[in-house]
Amino acid sequence: MRRQIGLVFQDTTLDDYLTAAENLRFHAELYGVGAAVREQRLDALLEMVDLNDRRDDLVSTFSGGMKRRLEIARGLIHSPRVLFLDEPTLGLDPQTRSHIWEYINELRRRETITIFLTTHYMDEAEHCDRIAIIDHGSLVAIDTPDALKATIGKDRIELHVDDAETTMAELAERFGLEARLSEGTVTFHVADGEQFVPRLFAELTQPIRSIRVARPTLDDVFMAYTGRTIRDAEASAGERLRNHAMRWRRTR
Repeated sequence: MRRQIGLVFQDTTLDDYLTAAENLRFHAELYGVGAAVREQRLDALLEMVDLNDRRDDLVSTFSGGMKRRLEIARGLIHSPRVLFLDEPTLGLDPQTRSHIWEYINELRRRETITIFLTTHYMDEAEHCDRIAIIDHGSLVAIDTPDALKATIGKDRIELHVDDAETTMAELAERFGLEARLSEGTVTFHVADGEQFVPRLFAELTQPIRSIRVARPTLDDVFMAYTGRTIRDAEASAGERLRNHAMRWRRTR
């Protein structure tokens, strides 16, 4: 079972006195990866995380971001069937985050790997097939991203038209929609806005200059289920850790 599982911890667990390549080789040997496959995957993974030029350098000389990238490579070296990622891209620059996710998504498609991910980055949560929201240790919601968004409200559609008043009257008569005018924009809410747009163009007699469909975001979902924003949640977690550290120091 252990050979089927990969894990990237939130805190670094690398061997600082080994080089980057030695860390990966040691991990691969522990998981029984053959020499030929090991070197092939080692090269590909170091290239992916942009550490190939530092492969023979001691990890003790790496920055925090470089260590994080190496740990992700280490978690993938044995081609696990299930990969656990505990905030794996924390502290990485946007380009590296994007590159890593391209590889992870390709790995999942190619090898049908299952990935469990914890993150505060909502753009990363969008990659997931299912999302679980945990608040104070309790599971408060679990579903697909689209289904979770659908639970907190309809999509907002904004129209720019020549005759706003006539358009609003027609929306009420033809579609039973209550629209409002705000700064020259006709706004209303419907379920499945993207699917409604073709019908709107086909049946609305007033010409549409432009249209925008705004869907609820995962930040909106988190706020709706917990009453707090992601940033508030991070701050609360940080405060709990600081309080725990202070209590620990007092007991020493």
